[in-house]
Amino acid sequence: MSKQKKNNGNGNSNGNGVVDGTDNVVVSSRKPRILIVTPEITYLPAGMGNMACKLNAKAGGLADVSASLVAALFDLGADVHVALPHYRRMFHVEVGQLISDELRVYKSRLPDSRIHLAEDRCFYYRDTVYSQSQDENPKLALVFSREVINNIIPTVQPDLIHCNDWMTGLIPAAARRMGIPCLFTVHNIHTHHLTLAQIEDSGIDAAEFWNNLYYKREPYNYEESRNTNPVDMQASGVFAAHFINTVSPTFLKEIVNGWHDFIPGALREEIRNKDRAGCAVGILNAPDTGDNPETDSNLEVNYTPETHREAKRANKVAFQHKVGLEEDPDVPLFFWPSRLDPAQKGPQLLADILYRFLARHWRRRVQIAIVANGAFQQPFYDILRFHDLYGRLAVCDFNQGLSQLGYAASDFTLVPSLFEPCGLPQMVGQLYGSLPVVHDTGGLHDTVEHIDAAAGTGNGFVFKVYGSNGLEWAMNRAMEFYSRPAEDREAQITRVMREGLARFNHETCAKSYIDIYEKMLKRSLVRSFA
Repeated sequence: MSKQKKNNGNGNSNGNGVVDGTDNVVVSSRKPRILIVTPEITYLPAGMGNMACKLNAKAGGLADVSASLVAALFDLGADVHVALPHYRRMFHVEVGQLISDELRVYKSRLPDSRIHLAEDRCFYYRDTVYSQSQDENPKLALVFSREVINNIIPTVQPDLIHCNDWMTGLIPAAARRMGIPCLFTVHNIHTHHLTLAQIEDSGIDAAEFWNNLYYKREPYNYEESRNTNPVDMQASGVFAAHFINTVSPTFLKEIVNGWHDFIPGALREEIRNKDRAGCAVGILNAPDTGDNPETDSNLEVNYTPETHREAKRANKVAFQHKVGLEEDPDVPLFFWPSRLDPAQKGPQLLADILYRFLARHWRRRVQIAIVANGAFQQPFYDILRFHDLYGRLAVCDFNQGLSQLGYAASDFTLVPSLFEPCGLPQMVGQLYGSLPVVHDTGGLHDTVEHIDAAAGTGNGFVFKVYGSNGLEWAMNRAMEFYSRPAEDREAQITRVMREGLARFNHETCAKSYIDIYEKMLKRSLVRSFA
């Protein structure tokens, strides 16, 4: 493992109001310009450019938090810019007109746009942000990084760059070479390794910043490392950035304290270095703004915390009808919305206890609905058929509208993850009055507290020890809650929904990021934006 000189957070001034290595500040009269670099996003404010309403390319929570942060900064009056790949097909741009004249005309219509699209044919025809091929994703990352480093940064001339995830892992090293402060957000622990030769063959002059990258072994010099010493993309982003964040405070602590043996050693060590230097924090993502039962068009009946009782009953019957469950608004319904990934999400825990749990609560006619894809979907189909659980168990492919209705219909949301960098289903569930059943880890720990109905505290059901017995214990506690008097139960759900709406929102999330920007720039951004 490489033992490299550590970049723990000190930056160099670029003359635009940023800190240098001695904590001096160069004052600028103009608003600080912020460039957010992300491979995915869900929406952009209309005032940012003609294409803003078309830009929707989502694979996960990164798209939501990127959109919310940009919107919050824009609403504050910030000079915020966004760099993302030009997914022409996903953006509903005519993909047949890919000639240089069309590009020139297109760009000329957007002289004041704050949206900067990385142009390359490898993005134009894509239907998804990431490829199923592990060989293709690094190539996409290289092309995106090339365009950001060579074209977008020189055009924007930002005072601060905010990079997101391993696909942008080379950019902090280039930013450090340019003297621009850079925040790097670690959304997950995945990474890829590429040699300097591969990076340079893509059109990036890595020789300019090669010593700011993180290698598999300690580099002797540029020449000996170029072909034989791979660069770790994720660890490089952490190593070179001036400041980093994970997407929940507890997941940061778990990494630093040595939990989870699947965390790559290089990534763990570099996050520890940033944490020791006081240059690492955890910031919770927030659900999409569309995750609101009062306005969600996917629901049979919309509702607020105060009107949820009858509305959820109507939504339950509508959902039961769509997925083939017995139609009864009075039966307890557990909902699984996460991908069926046994390495992280824990679907095997549910499979282990599913029949036993349904048998124990057979008289209550308890139901379980799974609306998700993934490697573990087939075992649930097998259980459904073998035990003839039709009407009590539903297994459906993921569909966004059906999933939204599932939150509104259900009483409990199942999220028994082994680890969770942040997690959104447990937050969305609370907004819709579906109390989460979770393992006590990462972002789940930060967002769910075991409910105490008598004291009027807590918002879900938490098991401490990862395993099927732990999940079954928590689901049984949920059934005990469901057996409480209806008035008491509904009062608790109203409280949880109100608290969730106040706590899990984009304004809170964006404020935390703005606090980091202020630390990095050594100035109040709110005053600067005014």
